[in-house]
Amino acid sequence: MTTIEKTLNKDKVSQISKIKNEPTWMKNFRLKSFEKFEELGQPNFGPFLNVPFDTITYYKKISDGIKNDWEQVDKKIKNTFHKIGLIDAEEKYLDGVGAQFESEVVYHHMIEELEKKNVIFCDTDTALKKYPDLFKKYFNHLVSYDENKYTALNGAVWSGGTFIYVPPHTKIDRPLQSYFRLNSKNMGQFERTLIIVDEDSEVHYMEGCTAPTYSASSLHAAVVEIFVLKNAKCRYTTIQNWSNDVMNLVTKRAIVEEGGLMEWIDGNIGSGINMKYPCCILNGDKAKGNCISIAVAKGNQIQDAGAKMIHLASDTKSSIISKSIASDGGNATYRGTVKISKNAKRAKSVIKCDTILLDDKSKSDTIPTNIVNTKDAYLEHEASVSKLDQDKLFYLMSRGISLEKAKELVIMGFLDRFREELPMEYAVELTHLMKNYF
Repeated sequence: MTTIEKTLNKDKVSQISKIKNEPTWMKNFRLKSFEKFEELGQPNFGPFLNVPFDTITYYKKISDGIKNDWEQVDKKIKNTFHKIGLIDAEEKYLDGVGAQFESEVVYHHMIEELEKKNVIFCDTDTALKKYPDLFKKYFNHLVSYDENKYTALNGAVWSGGTFIYVPPHTKIDRPLQSYFRLNSKNMGQFERTLIIVDEDSEVHYMEGCTAPTYSASSLHAAVVEIFVLKNAKCRYTTIQNWSNDVMNLVTKRAIVEEGGLMEWIDGNIGSGINMKYPCCILNGDKAKGNCISIAVAKGNQIQDAGAKMIHLASDTKSSIISKSIASDGGNATYRGTVKISKNAKRAKSVIKCDTILLDDKSKSDTIPTNIVNTKDAYLEHEASVSKLDQDKLFYLMSRGISLEKAKELVIMGFLDRFREELPMEYAVELTHLMKNYF
């Protein structure tokens, strides 16, 4: 087992690159990112962050390499994934799946269909070595290492993540999946995901994230870059159920070219502090971006989530649907940005934010930034905050349904718009999580 922990410095950053046997340019990129990490302060937006950087484990490798046979994965790791119900034991269900445990991907298996179509689907570390030209062309071009303290930290210590390249005129008929597990206290996970969907192609990528509960804080600071080329389509589905001692600070961004479509389906249930704002840069005419998200805050959880849509071209369209639930003193805040540039003629954006507060201790804020720089654009913003509908509860209870079951039905009805966008197995998992949550 290899572990790099506490008080990060240049030598430790170089050691990560050496362990991974990376090219010199990546080592230099890591060191440059580390310098920026030391220089930058905490973000000037969102909740107050007090990250114990000197207690974090920045790299932990416990496996001797990536396996493509589930039976060859370390027994302890395999049992962990089975216990949380993320991966079925039968090999036939494990095609098109990757699994990351702590800092490294431990399992990855291609679908035969992908190989025939020349699709690249692997972990990001492997992509750096096997496809260096393609990797370098897109890496760090959409989310720059120096944007904030946590993109810089990711640049310095990134490990694992998913790399996907879909060739032109290629449609993948089933979702590709990855699972991320933080299993140690004070652990940091810093994966880097890079997806390129070439012209007239389609892909759906899904990821699940989970961690056990410890008293010590852990940190998840990932970076996702997605390139949707002309007339291509990408859907990115996430359900994160980190434990309450995980700080989830993620930068996710897509650029969409002419006629392309990017869809973020974003579920935020766990973590003590969550800051995540999936972004679409609509760079080509008639490009579209959609984000449908839920944020559930219970107890001392802070869910600071939303979306960003940047319109740079004519006839672009965006849609943001945000559903939030807060209970037992939780804080569920929508923070979003829509910017329509002067060149985005006839652009259209619709934002709908709905929140349910389940008690008098909970809190919700809507913090939108909407900027329109052309006269012929259309922007609509609608926000509502309400208590649990007593009339609906009374109606259901008058039909013989218990109060607890009635609350569950109302809440799940509130989340229907999000659930209907999920594949069946993810919708079932979401329902199960929500039933145990309130």
